[in-house]
Formats: sequence, C-alpha cells, structure tokens
Amino acid sequence: MDAKELKLLIAEGEGLTVEFKEKYTPRIDRDIVAMANSSGGFILLGVSDDRRVTGEKLTNQMKAEISSLARNCDPHISIAKISQVGGVVVLEVPEGPEKPYSCSSGYFRRLDGMTQKMTQKEVRLVFRAAADRSFESLPCKGFSPENVQLSAVRDFLKETGADLKVNRASLPSFLSSLGLHDGGAVNNAGALMFAADINRFIPHSETIMAAFKGVDKVHIYDRLDARADLLSQFNAAMGFLKKHLNVRSEIYIDRTEIYEIPLEALREAVVNALVHRDYSVRGTSIYVNIFDDRVDISNPGGLLPGVTTRNFGTESVRRNPVIADLFHRMGKVERLGTGIRRMKDLMREAGLKAPVFTSDTFFHAVFHRDPKYSLKRAGEKTREKTREKTREKILSLVRGDSGITTAALAESLALTVKGVEWHLKKLRGEGILRRVGPDKGGHWQVIPRPKADK
Repeated sequence: MDAKELKLLIAEGEGLTVEFKEKYTPRIDRDIVAMANSSGGFILLGVSDDRRVTGEKLTNQMKAEISSLARNCDPHISIAKISQVGGVVVLEVPEGPEKPYSCSSGYFRRLDGMTQKMTQKEVRLVFRAAADRSFESLPCKGFSPENVQLSAVRDFLKETGADLKVNRASLPSFLSSLGLHDGGAVNNAGALMFAADINRFIPHSETIMAAFKGVDKVHIYDRLDARADLLSQFNAAMGFLKKHLNVRSEIYIDRTEIYEIPLEALREAVVNALVHRDYSVRGTSIYVNIFDDRVDISNPGGLLPGVTTRNFGTESVRRNPVIADLFHRMGKVERLGTGIRRMKDLMREAGLKAPVFTSDTFFHAVFHRDPKYSLKRAGEKTREKTREKTREKILSLVRGDSGITTAALAESLALTVKGVEWHLKKLRGEGILRRVGPDKGGHWQVIPRPKADK
C-alpha cells in the first residue's frame, strides 16, 4: 500500500473492511479475528475515529507481537502484510478460509463498521455458512473496472459524505478498499452497486414497481422497472411510493407532508429488500406492489437458515455483508436489529396496523394502508399530471438530441432553467434518466423501461 491508497482508505472512513485505532494494544487480536471472519480488510494504527492521523510507529517488537497474536488465534491467522505508510501502521488481514476464527476473548466479526462479539447462535450460523462462498463475493463474469459507471460512484460518495474524487486511474484502488475488487476482477457486489445496467451481468437483478387498481393483480395502471445500480433502484422505489401514496399537508413553522404510511418505515423495507435479497436466484426480482389496501415489498431468498420470523431482525447474520456495509456507509442501514423494530414502531406511532412479515422462497413486508386517510386533492392530482406531461416532453427532447443543454430544454418547454433542473433531478432520482460524462461535454441517456401491462 502506498500513501495515495492510504489517504483513500482514511477518507472513506471505517466500514466492513477498514478499522481505525489510535494506538496499538494487544486487544487488536479481536479486530484481526473479526476481519478474518468477515471479508478481510485493513487495520490502521495511528488513525482516530474522526479520520485524523494521530501517528504510530512500527517497531520490530510490535511487529513480532502482532504476528504472535495472529498465530495464537484458532485457527491460526496469517497477516498478509504489516507495514509503515507515513505515520500509520497498516495491517492487511485476509479473509479466512477456515471460518469462524476466535481469539482468547471469543469470536468476533465486523458489522456496521464495528468489531462485535458473536453470540453462540451466530457462531453456529457462521460455521454453517462457511462451506459456501457468498454470491456477492464471487467475481462478476464479464464485468471489469471499465464497466463501472463513474456517475454511480459519485452518487455513492455524495451519500457517504466522503470528500473524494475517483477517476478511471484510481478506480481499482477505490473498489479494492470497499471489498469490491481483488486485483483480478470486480465481484458481484461491485457490479450491483456501480453497473449502468446490472441485468447485462446479473440477470433479473432489477426492482419492479407496480400500482394496481383494487386488491389483486388484475388491473395494473402504472409500472416502473429499475435496472440501474442499487442506489438508483432505491431512489426509484421511493419515488414510485411517493407518487402513489396519499399525502396531506400540515402547517407548523414549515409546511410538512405526511404520507398515509410513514416513508421511513417503507424506506427500511426497501433497503432490507435490496440488502438481503438472494441475487443468485434467477427468473425473479424485487417487487414493490401498491394495492388499494396495502403495500407489499418483497425480495427473493427468504430468511437465512437458523433465522425465523420470530427472531429475525435481532440476529446479525446477513446474506450480503458487503452490500449491507455500503448501504450503511450511505446512512441507509440502521444499526443491527433496529430496522424491523423501527418499521413496527413507526407504524404504531402513526396509529396504523403493525406490518406483517412472512417468509418462504420470498420475504414479504406488508404495510396496510389507512382506509380513513384523506385522498389527494383534485388540484394536487392535476399538478401531478401536468408534471408528468412535462417530463414526457423532456424525455422526447432528450431522445431527439442527447446532447441538449438545460437552457435549450427550458426554451423549448417555456420553463425557467431552475424548473427544468427540478424535473431533471426527479427523472434521475426515479432511474429514468442518466447523465453520462461531465456537465460540459457529456450527454443524456434515457433508461429503457417496458410499457405497463394491459
């Protein structure tokens, strides 16, 4: 590792594969075990939790002690490299091939950017899962750093708050620091997070949203298929839910929009579906279905072995720990065990029925709509229809000239530049429109989507 790569790791902050320590202590064996039990990673000695370099010096004695601590783990752990990079001591810990590993203090693993001790049940689940390599960690066939969409990387960094600029040259190091690239190929998690069209590489990895008239799937009146990266799929799903749920406005100091189902509860369910779905299952997708009486958010895969509908949400076993870590970095995943509880609490606080969770080959989170909730006013519906027509005109103009400027769009639509920018932001957020390249010299791309079923 060189100084440039170290700077990148520190700027990204702690996560599944990165741990900061201000000073060396023998308790570091817990972090070594945690890394080996997870996806491997880096332990940086001489860096504080707030990303300040406090400094640590590597001595022969320290190096010998660290190697001894690793050898005394059960099974033995071989540290890939211990080096001094500037004022920081860097430990590179590989993912262990004989999980789970323990030290004198017990079994530990990485979760939500922290080293946490495992319960006996969690240890048994890790033993059970160790025989199979997770799908997200497998190399993605045909996908290389050249296939990474840099705009998706920028969107990810913006969500994390990291002050980083990543280009094609620095991309491999960036991906490696997140556990998405091992020097040979980008893994499936990397493709899911940063591909322009994930279905090219991992079929059926889209999120399909549909609004139905009535309480069954007979009459569909709106549909949207999101096939871009997972963050774009998340944004598209939330935009679709906002579009079709009833909302009322209340005036306090500011105008507040209150949806019939708390958006935070739905957000938790959408993130849960994206983070926990089984992406190795072909022929099916994540579904966000809106009916007159309920919202049903489902994902393929069901619950992991050993987890039941009675204890899920409290166990720390995750199907896709790398993807979960990336969503945690973006602030979209709560701490361990709080997501399910938050959904229940938010529905109760809103005076609504508790969400219903079921699992077979799919995991379902069902939210009942409030039958007494006031519908959108006619004026609000009219404005929404006007906005939809404007967006269709924008898409038509972009299809005719992908290099069209915002100013030219404003002139053609008789809108202000700010008005056009508002519509463009909405279209991008819903995964319908994408900007390729820089603001100057780049172009627009309309993401294809199928027509609604008749």
